[in-house]
Amino acid sequence: MRPPRRRAVLVDVQLPGVSDEDQAADLAELGRLVHTLGYDVVATVTQRRDALAAAAVVGEGKLRELAAITGGKGIVPTGAPEVKTKARARWAAERERDVDAPEDETPGGGGEPEDRPAVIVVDHEITPSQARNLERATGAEVLDRTGVIVDIFHQHAKSREARLQVEIARLNYVAPRLRESPGGKERQRGRGAGEAAIELDRRKIRDRIAELREQLAAIQRERDTRRQARHDQLRVALVGYTNAGKSSLMRALTGSQVLVEDKLFATLDTTVRAMQPETKPRILISDTVGFIKKLPHDLVASFRSTLDEALEASLLLYVVDAADPTHEAQLEVTRSVLREIGAQGVPGLLLLNKADRLDARARAALRRQHPETEAIVLSALDPGDVAALRERIVAFFEGKMVEEEIFVPYAKQGLLGEVYDSAKVVSEEYDETGTRLKVRALPAALARLRGAVEA
Repeated sequence: MRPPRRRAVLVDVQLPGVSDEDQAADLAELGRLVHTLGYDVVATVTQRRDALAAAAVVGEGKLRELAAITGGKGIVPTGAPEVKTKARARWAAERERDVDAPEDETPGGGGEPEDRPAVIVVDHEITPSQARNLERATGAEVLDRTGVIVDIFHQHAKSREARLQVEIARLNYVAPRLRESPGGKERQRGRGAGEAAIELDRRKIRDRIAELREQLAAIQRERDTRRQARHDQLRVALVGYTNAGKSSLMRALTGSQVLVEDKLFATLDTTVRAMQPETKPRILISDTVGFIKKLPHDLVASFRSTLDEALEASLLLYVVDAADPTHEAQLEVTRSVLREIGAQGVPGLLLLNKADRLDARARAALRRQHPETEAIVLSALDPGDVAALRERIVAFFEGKMVEEEIFVPYAKQGLLGEVYDSAKVVSEEYDETGTRLKVRALPAALARLRGAVEA
């Protein structure tokens, strides 16, 4: 029997300029993130404010409401010595009675302590002191959006490179929160030994990050060497929002057994495979890490080498979940991240995926919204749609190829295999001195072949 999933409460402050629709979409996405992390969302607490409350994100009233759900007191302790007077004792007793709501009126509370939500997830990036105060007032663990995403990446990282990248991001997230952690509070009492202990912890984290970066740099040098070996090959990168269907398209186009799951961030490792059936020259398809709104900058920086697949591709396939009502906003997030890494100038093709979940009217609306020259409405599960996409990719590269004649003397016939791998051979003639080939290829590949023949 599987153990019960832990329970969580979502908290969001609706700031000025954020519409109700945007807030609902953000909370729905946060709910999916929390579910991917292994929690069930049992309650949501929202509040309109001009800014996050400096002490504990939400105001006093909402803090008490939140504490009623989690079983906390709803009060942020000041940390100052308490003045013990009869009047103060009476006031504290009355306030505690007001805070303690009946168990059957607390949404998601469940009655028994073990049934109460153990985690509060805030849909904002919050400071360490805000998280600590919220924990003290509610008695629950507190994560912000960045912490949730970092934890998901930590769970899903499979390759050594991805694990190193995620560990760097996780340590960068943890380091500034040491002082506010329960252990940190114990270690900083007074100055001197306690303060030195926290600094020692921070120094260990800095040293560990430096060590991880050295290991990551060695792996990236090997990756750069492999990239250099295929720099003049035909390369396509699948980019898009997390769970848009990139891995499903990767499997359909290449026949590879890459992981396909209906989860956010199921794929963190870049996979490169040849498109099937193979073309001459080969077309390489790479799957990349998915994007998400408010993707932490540390993760963007850590996965920079992975995202370089998009930067160095000849064609980007923007994969969008057309069945998601927020797909336009998701597409803008993808474009924003690509602008951040300097890949906005790479030619692209928009793929409105998961069309099998749309009715005829919705498909027609998508086609009117996006002219056929800009987008393709398809399903990765439809072999006919995948075949049409394959033809579109082949046509894109053939449009960039130039035709040229290459002469390979008999003394260098070993180069013929490289010619066939790197170019499309239109015709082939033999004479007494060698082989004369008319080929179509990208200019960079032709330059490399000419250099090999003339060397």
